[in-house]
Amino acid sequence: MDIKILGAGCANCNKLEQMVLEVLKNLNEEADVEHVKDFKDIASYGVMMTPALVINGQVKLTGPLPSKEKLKNIITGEIKK
Repeated sequence: MDIKILGAGCANCNKLEQMVLEVLKNLNEEADVEHVKDFKDIASYGVMMTPALVINGQVKLTGPLPSKEKLKNIITGEIKK
């Protein structure tokens, strides 16, 4: 699984990255996690609000931080695919 956190490095972007890593650890799953900070790269996903979460090339959420439970559900759903 390929996970990208899109955001310039603000507190919420960093928090989303931390939450993703925690959820993966709790699920005992491995993934390639990358924090994309370049605005041109972020824009290439069509994202206008950060932080954003991209899994396997698809934008899964943008804007406000999700709850840990919602994030877990998103990641679990992608694992099952």
